[in-house]
Amino acid sequence: MGRRYADDVLAGDWRRRKVTPEVDAEPDLVVEDADSGFCGAVVGFESGAVVLEDRHGRRRNFPLLPAAFLLDGQPVTLRRPARAPVPAARRRTASGSIAVDGVRAQVAKASRIWVEGVHDAALVERIWGDDLRIEGVVVEPLDGVDALDAEVRAFAPGPGRRLGVLVDHLVPGSKESRIVAKVTSPHVLVTGHPYVDVWQAVKPSALGIRAWPVVPPGQPWKEGVCAALGVAEPADMWRHILSRVDSFADVETPLINAMERLIDFVTEPA
Repeated sequence: MGRRYADDVLAGDWRRRKVTPEVDAEPDLVVEDADSGFCGAVVGFESGAVVLEDRHGRRRNFPLLPAAFLLDGQPVTLRRPARAPVPAARRRTASGSIAVDGVRAQVAKASRIWVEGVHDAALVERIWGDDLRIEGVVVEPLDGVDALDAEVRAFAPGPGRRLGVLVDHLVPGSKESRIVAKVTSPHVLVTGHPYVDVWQAVKPSALGIRAWPVVPPGQPWKEGVCAALGVAEPADMWRHILSRVDSFADVETPLINAMERLIDFVTEPA
């Protein structure tokens, strides 16, 4: 038998196994296939195999088997790198602004934005409410603008007490344009949109209609719209309109521009 079993094969820690390190197959990592000797850089993956490209531009696919590759002459097991987490999309408010998380609404500033009625106020809240709360700007509804000049004087605007006013149907030659012309304070900005009512500033497509009905002169506009669309009461129509508005994309551009100007004006540092 000689020295065939001179050494004790069970001596030492026979239970210990050599562990082959695992390496991420990152792009441009140069490895050698242990079986074929093909050496190349990692350029991608196909059907669960790693694609290596050698210095001559030749490419070959190799399965990701245990200890199948050599890195700097040492056996390694290549593994496909974990995908980097996709950063979450930045949340936006209904107005399209980037949402600011973890910020409480400010205490209301002295500056204000006035709108013509409760429907205008509700629509503004639906779209710009988050922005206005962060800025600390309160929106207050008026009962029309017939007495706007007197109400502005009573408000007593000043450098730290600005006033923005959103007016419906603000077009040249209209009653509204003549009322607005009387307001001359540099601390007040009056702007508006061309629509008869703020309802009309909502895009027809948001409501599933082709266009807003044309109401004959002399007929109340809201009642005329309801009659044309087969809705019994203006209150029912308004609830339907507001329910279909989710963001600035559901309203017309003139309203968006007017509100953005007013917000910028009343939040500008004194």
